Amino acid sequence: MAASSLSSKSILGSTKPGSPELLRRLSSPAVQISIRTQPKKNLQIQATGSSYGTHFRVSTFGESHGGGVGCIIDGCPPRIPLSESDLQFDLDRRRPGQSRITTPRKETDTCRISSGVSEGMTTGTPIHVFVPNTDQRGLDYSEMSVAYRPSHADATYDMKYGVRSVQGGGRSSARETIGRVAPGALAKKILKQFAGTEILAYVSQVHQVVLPEDLVDHENLTLEQIENNIVRCPNPEYAEKMIAAIDAVRTKGNSVGGVVTCIVRNAPRGLGTPVFDKLEAELAKACMSLPATKGFEFGSGFSGTFLTGLEHNDEFYTDENGRIRTKTNRSGGIQGGISNGEIINMRVAFKPTSTIGRKQNTVTRDKQETEMIARGRHDPCVVPRAVPMVEAMVALVLVDQLMAQYAQCHLFPINPELQEPLRIASPVHELEQPQNATAL
Repeated sequence: MAASSLSSKSILGSTKPGSPELLRRLSSPAVQISIRTQPKKNLQIQATGSSYGTHFRVSTFGESHGGGVGCIIDGCPPRIPLSESDLQFDLDRRRPGQSRITTPRKETDTCRISSGVSEGMTTGTPIHVFVPNTDQRGLDYSEMSVAYRPSHADATYDMKYGVRSVQGGGRSSARETIGRVAPGALAKKILKQFAGTEILAYVSQVHQVVLPEDLVDHENLTLEQIENNIVRCPNPEYAEKMIAAIDAVRTKGNSVGGVVTCIVRNAPRGLGTPVFDKLEAELAKACMSLPATKGFEFGSGFSGTFLTGLEHNDEFYTDENGRIRTKTNRSGGIQGGISNGEIINMRVAFKPTSTIGRKQNTVTRDKQETEMIARGRHDPCVVPRAVPMVEAMVALVLVDQLMAQYAQCHLFPINPELQEPLRIASPVHELEQPQNATAL
């Protein structure tokens, strides 16, 4: 409108209205009257907090006591053999009711794939995975509709949304992680098939029982060793101590926390990008998005602060195959935010389960102080079931980074003097579960 008024003023200001001169000038091709309007803004509302990944993108849905939970996987490469059984193995490792040291809730967690797979092969289109809830007990949460559980998400959900799903904690429930473990199993399959990458997690601490690092051989650690007991600790002696620690608080209606250690073998070199999207930053974000997480460290972690630079540095050498390696691995397989081909190792700390069967002080939704004893079925320690969750989140990060690396740095021929192919020489066509491994 400003341009229109200026043009009119310059014409009318020098010529009387209605004069032949004015009519001639208005009809001249040189005279242009423009009207500028503000471009229409399209307001977009994006679902926040329920999706992860850029190239391999996962969105989870569902609530603990709703009809079911699941995920949509977008960006999965086509022509990958996939069936429900490929996902079910890890879902069984995550499911409740596995043993006396987990929640007694009974769910089969049987998954169903309803899109994105045809004749046993992925089609490249979105994959929909759904797991129905079958053992809901919404009445167990009647007190929680009135009072807040200490250290739980009840209060903050009300503070943020002004409303919440009371039964089971809604989206804050660990049942949401079904939508992570299922695509994580697919991501592990892709990584194994394409690059020979293996991801293994295990329990390294329960309360004050700490597994010494030198008792686990990360080069030769197997899934069978981890799944050999109900706490998922690869060392039988320390596994018994951890189980005893959980039993001691379980019978008293209390809970304890712990640590899950995760390693990645045969990770391709070059994953991750400098500055904001460093590989360790992506891994930290993904793992810390899991329920009950309170800490993350990789490589030497906080203990590295006690060393000097000379003590901490990983010196390079050339191995018998002519590959550049490091003599030590205090960097945890990541340097400058980029994977270097060594074993990636990280540790994730989980707090004691918030919902416990002990009397605690709290307040009601109308701000009245009160006491409560939480009912419901909950894990006395979350770390045994958190093992496949951590594996899943690490796999989702790595497969997303693998696709990003391929798209940016391997679209054209690589520099063979400095770079390695991402793909293994003889790709595995089918990722099979170990014959002796059973989900506890």
